[in-house]
Amino acid sequence: MVCVVLWGRAYFAAQALAGAIWWVLVFTMPAVREATLGSLDPVIVAAFDLPLFVLASAAAAAGSRAAAVVGAGWTVIVAVVLAAYATVTGEAGWGVLAMAAATAGSLLALSAVWLGRIPNEWLLRGPFAFRSAPRTAGTNHVARTFAQLVVFWGFFLAVVPLAVQLLEMRWGVGLPFPWFAWLAGAVILAAASVLGIASAVAMSTRGEGTPLPSAMANRLVVAGPYRWVRNPMALAGITQGVAVGLILQSWLVVAYAVAGSLLWNYAIRPLEEADLEDRFGEDFRRYREDVRCWVPRVPASR
Repeated sequence: MVCVVLWGRAYFAAQALAGAIWWVLVFTMPAVREATLGSLDPVIVAAFDLPLFVLASAAAAAGSRAAAVVGAGWTVIVAVVLAAYATVTGEAGWGVLAMAAATAGSLLALSAVWLGRIPNEWLLRGPFAFRSAPRTAGTNHVARTFAQLVVFWGFFLAVVPLAVQLLEMRWGVGLPFPWFAWLAGAVILAAASVLGIASAVAMSTRGEGTPLPSAMANRLVVAGPYRWVRNPMALAGITQGVAVGLILQSWLVVAYAVAGSLLWNYAIRPLEEADLEDRFGEDFRRYREDVRCWVPRVPASR
């Protein structure tokens, strides 16, 4: 717990320093001011941001939990307001990205300072809580699994990326891609989709369940792609997201996929594997020893 609190305070110290440096650049380099604030008056913004962001972050680093709340809360407000401003005007796009990153870091640091931990279990509440799938005919699990694929792939691989691409264009933060990026993305997307479908079939037919936490497999699945890597569906989904980013030639969509991989690996996966160990015991522990999480390999014979 102490280490986590110290990490949170260290983050706020780094944020205070970064904020101070940014304000120096804003007042000395017009290009930085235009890219991050657009036409907003820097003097007026600084009058609020210096005490509520820079000084509050410094106070949080010194141990004030109230200042951590103020700093994190102000960061959220600025990120939302600046995103709305950038979307309406087409200005300050890089400022939005900087504040979005600061928001994520501030909220994690606030949790560390107040709770002494990162409450990742909050992500698995309600419909996302771990529950075994009801015992039913195998065809029902297959049908539910493919229905989930249609919904999740449609939302996370089409709706969200297209929205991100539109914002990237509107905010003026796009970066150039090589001409062959879309072709490489299409090939990668096809291969990752095959992996995702094969994993879904194995999960629903061999595991008597679905990929969703609310209807998890009743059996430990070690067949199909699960023989070579422990989390083929997650690997497929992350790779699909990167591929869509290449097709759309959007670095923000690629970043969105990478951020999703970090969220899944550090927040969701530990809870999922703890649940699997509770339910399948020694079988899962042996499986975890034989098969890697991310890098496929031939499992050791047992």
